[in-house]
Amino acid sequence: MLNPYAMTSPEAVAFAYGIFLLLCLPICAWVAWSDLKTMKIPNKAVLALLAVFFFAGLALIPLEFWLWRWVNLVVVLAIGFFLNAVANVGAGDAKFAAAAAPFVAQRLDHLSIVLALFAAFLLGAFAAHRLLRAIPAVTAMASDWVSWKRKDFPMGLALVGTLITYLILMVFPSAMMAIQGLLASTKI
Repeated sequence: MLNPYAMTSPEAVAFAYGIFLLLCLPICAWVAWSDLKTMKIPNKAVLALLAVFFFAGLALIPLEFWLWRWVNLVVVLAIGFFLNAVANVGAGDAKFAAAAAPFVAQRLDHLSIVLALFAAFLLGAFAAHRLLRAIPAVTAMASDWVSWKRKDFPMGLALVGTLITYLILMVFPSAMMAIQGLLASTKI
């Protein structure tokens, strides 16, 4: 393992997720741009994200955790394909979400954080996209973007925002604990 810290220490987790963040940022930028421009998430971007977790994850996190995280991919891919069939969720969105899933720790509190982040980013990205496409000066700057003209929404924006924010929270454990406390205090 290339992580210089004790395997399960908070420092090791922050270090690993810092590397994941640096490696995922350009892929996420590519996905967001591509989804806005073409309303498609390239398979190469999905494979690049998988490669990051495969190689960097193998080098940075304990093997047992690394192996179990692949279950996340299978579960999210199955859910994504189901949603593709019944709810018109894009196949690229389903594949990207599945490729991002191994980065998420297999803990219920982390699942609730990811779901809350996704809900927030979905609403925010949808509202921002609809607002910006109503401004002619903005659409003129990227007049070839398919997403300005389509009725459906480039969900890759929300998926990218969710993944990047989760990675940032994992790098900064105090921020993660604050979010966990906020979510715990809002339970009904």
